[in-house]
Amino acid sequence: MYAFASVLQQRGAAAQPMDQSMRIGLLTRLVRNPGWMLGLLCDVAGYGFQFVALGHGPIALVQPLLVSGLLFALPIGAAWAGRKLQPSDWVASVVVCAGLAVFLSVARPSSGRNDARPFVWVLMLASTAAAAVILVASSRGRGSRQRAVLLSGAAGIVYGAAAALTKTSSHLLDRGLLRVVDHWQPYMLLVAGIAGMVIAQSAFQAGSLDVSLPTMSVIDPVVSIVIGALAFRESLSSSSAAIAVEVIALAAMSVGVFVLARSKAMSTIQKPPPMSN
Repeated sequence: MYAFASVLQQRGAAAQPMDQSMRIGLLTRLVRNPGWMLGLLCDVAGYGFQFVALGHGPIALVQPLLVSGLLFALPIGAAWAGRKLQPSDWVASVVVCAGLAVFLSVARPSSGRNDARPFVWVLMLASTAAAAVILVASSRGRGSRQRAVLLSGAAGIVYGAAAALTKTSSHLLDRGLLRVVDHWQPYMLLVAGIAGMVIAQSAFQAGSLDVSLPTMSVIDPVVSIVIGALAFRESLSSSSAAIAVEVIALAAMSVGVFVLARSKAMSTIQKPPPMSN
């Protein structure tokens, strides 16, 4: 679902004028685009599955699995462009799968808390917000590719924080709807969701999918793993050998993601359709 959403939303966002970047007005223009709206429906469906998954498993397990969305975006892009997958595409796909499998097998993420302490929430949300703001501010006046990378990084950070808010909100919902409306996390989740959407669409608008999607796909799980371990006390294998293997596996996965995003099968769908107004 997230793969469909990324492909459809990037095409719609890339066709919008740059003066709408980082504005709510960008979303109001995009909702008039049928293709983008279809992508939004895919986004909502994907988030529904993610919401349920985070209610049953640790953040450090669920969020890295979202990287597999790129493995679905690739054949979607190939079908859209009428291309066949190249040998390098298959190799990169295997590298992504292997890196993800090795990381999860070695790290063995286990569930921790369903909520964080108040001061931990404040520290986590303040630090992620500050990092996102710095990246957004740094993107101003940059070239299209640099701007896309910086905005995608900011979106990935916001989505990582949103995953933490989603996990807590999911467990609150298990205890009844009244528990949800009585806590602040669902409201902050709404704020984070809107902020992440605006930043992500601005990233799609600024540069092609081969720049924005892999950056977002890598930053989100890395931030989520850190938040899961530090804020929610999720345990990962922490021996010296395990940490070394985990870092190498994540690095291999990241390389595979960037190679896949630059595939010829993806390049054709990155050109936006001509604007109608």
